[in-house]
Formats: sequence, C-alpha cells, structure tokens
Amino acid sequence: MATKDKRIDTYIAKSPLFAQPILTHMRILIHKACPEVIETIKWGMPFFDYKGPMFNFAAFKAHCVGGFWKAKLLKDEHNYLGERKNNGGEAMGHLGRMTSLKDLPPDKVLIDFIKQHMKLNETGINVEKKVVVKKELVLPQELEVALSKNKKAQTHFEQFTTSQKGEYADWIAEAKTAATKQKRLADAVEWISEGKIRNWKYLKK
Repeated sequence: MATKDKRIDTYIAKSPLFAQPILTHMRILIHKACPEVIETIKWGMPFFDYKGPMFNFAAFKAHCVGGFWKAKLLKDEHNYLGERKNNGGEAMGHLGRMTSLKDLPPDKVLIDFIKQHMKLNETGINVEKKVVVKKELVLPQELEVALSKNKKAQTHFEQFTTSQKGEYADWIAEAKTAATKQKRLADAVEWISEGKIRNWKYLKK
C-alpha cells in the first residue's frame, strides 16, 4: 500500500508557483506506476522508494529537477535521460531543467522508467561502482588568489576535507567562459567564508 509523507505536501506547497504542477504531476505518475511506493525526505528533497531508492525531485527558484537512482541502467530509446542529462553540469538530476509541464517526458515514458526501476530494485541489480583513483589536489590559480585575499574564507577552506576542496577546484576549473569563472569564484569565496561546502544547497536542513 502506498505511503504518503505530509512533508512532501508541504514541500510542494512552498515551492514556486511554476514548480507546483510539475512536482504534483510527477508525484501522481509515480504512485500510478508504483502503488507500493514509499515517500520520504532525504537531504531536504522528496524521495520515492520502492525496495530501495528509486526517484527524487527538487524545486529551485527558476527550475525543477528530477532524477532516477539507477538512471544508467534504464532503457531510454529516445534519449530523455541522455543528452539532456544534467544540462552540461548546470542541473542536478536526469530530466534537465524543467520550468513547465511541457518539459517533462511523455507520461508513458516516465511510467516506463519507473516500472523499469521497480524491476531493477526487485532483482537487486545495482549500478557498478567506479573505482576511484585518488588524484593530487591542484587548485586553480584564480581560486588560490581569491582565497588569499579573504582570510576568513582561507581559514575555512583549510579546514575542508580534500574532497570538499576538490569540488570547489573542479567547479572553478570547469567553467567554460571567463564570465562564468568570475561568477563562480565570487560565489565560492562567499560560501567558503561562511563555512559552506560546494553543494551546501542540497544538504538536509
């Protein structure tokens, strides 16, 4: 029997107006495809579990996102989870930046993804974990300079773990334009000075 979480009702109600119909529609489809789904909140976001994690969504100021826990194993003939995936790194999840219902894949496609995921969870098939090879941390020169000009930020940064430092370093280094790099540098210094890690927005509140 389906389990609904009132916290998700509250989450949707507090989301921007454009996001509410998108989140509501995804939630309805999930329950339609998987009547035994269990709703919960993880890392501050609505999650939908069935014999393990299956799907989650989130709403931000200007867009919504949604992601499948085992997206890499889903059959996706029309590439709804491929080229759109993460929008070049600017959106979390696998369905891209959604600002209206028309940005969602067709209902039958989403339902198919959910049913595929149910079978994966039922059979215990998981995504193969990549072997992580530790690499030496190299900070972009621009980040080093920016931190050196803000003692508070530099102090907090030195207290971060190597992986937390690396997340900021990669984020700066991967900027494709000078304007994007400067914006990310400014945000990074501000967040670091407040003791925030790179993905602080997604932490459970």
